[in-house]
Amino acid sequence: MRAKITYFLTAAVLVVYFVLAGSRGLLLIRHGTWLTVTFGLAVLVLPVIGVWFLWKNTRFVTKANQLATELEGEGGLPVDELERDQYGRILRDSADEVFARRKAETEEAPTDWRTWFRLAVAYHDARDTPRARKAMQRAIALHDGKPVQA
Repeated sequence: MRAKITYFLTAAVLVVYFVLAGSRGLLLIRHGTWLTVTFGLAVLVLPVIGVWFLWKNTRFVTKANQLATELEGEGGLPVDELERDQYGRILRDSADEVFARRKAETEEAPTDWRTWFRLAVAYHDARDTPRARKAMQRAIALHDGKPVQA
């Protein structure tokens, strides 16, 4: 729940920033000189990119949460079996061991979105965020019946 609140607060702050930056860009364009119009257009690019990025991330998180809910309903969510240190951080050897099992599971059933979901969690636990994101994107694509690149 805390993560959702943080995400929505961050998104709200970004939307406010996009509105402010966009209004400044429009003011520069309205000024009418070639220099202010050029700067105004440049300033408008930032909110456009930001809105696109926010939209893509929100869609990704929403779809990943839907998969988690479906997998939970099936009783297939990965169990937290990781060893932790005295501060609660995941021990690397433990994460590597779980990752190896999840990877083997995915290699045995490469078209099952469930195995890719669990692999994404294992990547995340091993602190490999880029690969976790790619594995989750693959799980989403397989779940939605979209073609997946090899």
